[in-house]
Amino acid sequence: MTGVYADAVLVSVTVGDTVTLHTAGVKNLQPADVKWYFNDIRIAQLDGDLRFNCTDIQCNDRTEIFIDRLRLDRKTGALTIVNITNTHSGVYQLVVIGGGGTIFNVTVHDDPATHYNQVKKNQGESVTFNPGVRRDLIVVLKCLLNNTLIAEISVNQSQICADVQCKERFTDRLKLDNESASLTITNTNITDSGNYTSVILISSDRRFSITREKRFSLTVTSLSSSQPSGGAIAGIVVMLLLLL
Repeated sequence: MTGVYADAVLVSVTVGDTVTLHTAGVKNLQPADVKWYFNDIRIAQLDGDLRFNCTDIQCNDRTEIFIDRLRLDRKTGALTIVNITNTHSGVYQLVVIGGGGTIFNVTVHDDPATHYNQVKKNQGESVTFNPGVRRDLIVVLKCLLNNTLIAEISVNQSQICADVQCKERFTDRLKLDNESASLTITNTNITDSGNYTSVILISSDRRFSITREKRFSLTVTSLSSSQPSGGAIAGIVVMLLLLL
C-alpha cells in the first residue's frame, strides 16, 4: 500500500504544523466504524458502538513515533497529527468498515523560517508580519502578542484590537491587509517589542486542514540608543583635528 497513488490526496506540510485528515470525501460514513493506517500499520480506530477506540501504541506497538500526537474525532472520524515531524511523512489510509475510504500522501518539509523569524527595527519604523500563505487558503488567522489576541481575520471579516488595553497600546497603529492577511505596525515604539505569533488555519477542499504557528520576535531600538552620544561625537571631532 505504501508509495505514491494517482488518486491520493496530496498533503504538503512543514515540521511543526498540526494537520487534520478529514473524512468528508467518504460517502455514507459511519464515524464510529473507521480505521486509520500509516504505511500499512494501524494507528487509530473507532469501533461500531464506541466501546473500543485506540490511537498510537494502543492500536499497535510499532507506532511509537505517534505517541501523544494523534487526536481522533469520535463524531467525524477525522484524524489529527499534532506537531508533525519528518518521520510522519508517508501514506495514510482511512478505511471505513463496510467499504470505502481515502488515501492521503503526506510529505513533511523541514523549513525553520516558516515558523520563526527575528525582526529588528528602529523606533518609528514600520514592520509587517506576513503569514507566508496564500490568502485564498486561509480560513482563520489570529495574531497574538505575548499570547494576547491583537488581530483576527477570517473568510468574511477582520478585526483589530477587540479590547481596550490593545487599543490604548497601539492607538490606531495596526493595519490588517485583507488581501494578503499581513499585519503592519506603523510608527513602532519600544513597547512594541515582544513575541508575536500568527496562528493560521489552512484548508483545502474540505479533505484536510493545517494549523500553522508562525512566530516573530520583534526588537525595537530607541533612536537615542542607536545614535552616538554628544561626547562620542566630540571625541571623533578631536581625533579628526589631530589627524589634520
